[in-house]
Amino acid sequence: MESKGSHILRELIRILMRNLGVLEKSEASCCGTTLSQCHTIVEIGRAGEISLNELAELLNLDSSTISRSVNNLVKQGLVVRETDPEDRRYVRIKLTKEGYEVYKAVESSMENYFERILTSIPEEKRDKVLESLQLLIDAIRKNKCC
Repeated sequence: MESKGSHILRELIRILMRNLGVLEKSEASCCGTTLSQCHTIVEIGRAGEISLNELAELLNLDSSTISRSVNNLVKQGLVVRETDPEDRRYVRIKLTKEGYEVYKAVESSMENYFERILTSIPEEKRDKVLESLQLLIDAIRKNKCC
């Protein structure tokens, strides 16, 4: 019985990811960058400033992947790297003014999108959906794949 349940869970998550566009490798329509860069901009914007290692940990990616993404965002003028004057090994990453505008646009767009999704769920089931998603996230964190 458990294997059937895990198969259904896998299929539902696969469909969820596909419907959210997670697998899409092309440009993200919300900010004119790749989806990876879009996530990077959001995390930097939420933090205000952040180190490369902290960003990699937040996004659950290795440092070299994040470094490439940040380098591309620097080239696009959306992010700046600043060396800490007290510890030259520590590099702070911040959004530029243009990067902050992209961040605000992404946040607004995503807030509206997920508000529409949430209001499409019957009101009496919304808390159950949110609780279930939190349980799923916790389970995924405890059982990292591969």
